[in-house]
Amino acid sequence: MHYVNLIVRWLVGGLFIFSGLIKINDPVGTAIKLEEYFEVFSTDFASFFHAFIPYALPLAVFLCVLEVALGIALLIGYKMRLTLLWLLGLIIFFTFLTFYSAYFNKVTDCGCFGDAIKLNPWQSFTKDVVLLVLIGWLAAQWKQWDNSATRLQTAIAITATFISFGIAYYAIAHLPFIDFRNYKVGNNIPALMKPQEPCRYVYIMEKDGKQVALTEYPTDPSYKLVQMVAENEATCKPKILDYNIWDDKGNDMTQSTFEGNKLIVVVRDVKKASMGAFPAINQLIAQSDKSVEAIALTSSAQADFEIFRHEVQLAIPYYFADGTVLKTIMRSDPGIFLMKNGTVVGKWHYNDVPDAATVQSLLK
Repeated sequence: MHYVNLIVRWLVGGLFIFSGLIKINDPVGTAIKLEEYFEVFSTDFASFFHAFIPYALPLAVFLCVLEVALGIALLIGYKMRLTLLWLLGLIIFFTFLTFYSAYFNKVTDCGCFGDAIKLNPWQSFTKDVVLLVLIGWLAAQWKQWDNSATRLQTAIAITATFISFGIAYYAIAHLPFIDFRNYKVGNNIPALMKPQEPCRYVYIMEKDGKQVALTEYPTDPSYKLVQMVAENEATCKPKILDYNIWDDKGNDMTQSTFEGNKLIVVVRDVKKASMGAFPAINQLIAQSDKSVEAIALTSSAQADFEIFRHEVQLAIPYYFADGTVLKTIMRSDPGIFLMKNGTVVGKWHYNDVPDAATVQSLLK
């Protein structure tokens, strides 16, 4: 029994640490996911959930750090009863969220492992059920655990918590340490907007009351199509489906953003963008080589952006994009990303605006 408990503790603790660290790497992404849940709950349950949206980021940081802290506490045996109570409460909460998402098809990606590992709603729910059983197994042996903790255990738990908060703060004030998104440095966006390979389908057909799976569509008219399933769905669909850029007249400008050297200033929401960043951004634009074209992308209304760009003196052409796409591209508002013929060669938080020499060196 001792070894079984040890294995269960390492499995649960390791998974919580891994999940927490993945999300601490990108707390803004976790906050975006929480906002989705709050929007759904405000519609489905009670409108007061909408009031939590402004606090999504601090809540995201708290949950991510809590996952790491509880995982480490479980591994080192720190105050086991208290740790198991927190773990049990957290996994019940997560299991409810993933079940609700799966059953009602509300949030199609729970964000359990950030952008690193994508799980569909039922996979997320299954993962949480397994964790619930494992944590329940440990909690069922309540009497053998206590709330004692050595000085070393306490020091490890406190240190891990502070380090986790530090990582989260850095990722918010700059950009994620590791970018798992499709718009990361090195990726060619036009290439990711195309299928990686042709789709291969399996045709579920019915004939004489029986169903058969065929790799080629039958010519026999007595077969009736029941379902068509892509065998290679993960690779036959483009990785990027929603990158669309348009101007104030509705003209498609997507392809033009891939031509030549583009220094793109992302201003997702003029009401939330940090205005103090624009002196440095304007200086970068003014000092950049003539071979670099600076443009802005926004999801704000044209009238609002016109007022804003005059206030911050952002004298460059601007186009429009979906707000969710801009959130995916850039985790800061404003933010800068640099493309060379559609390939992302640089990304910067507004706290880290580069100089013109740095930009030029990346375009060589």
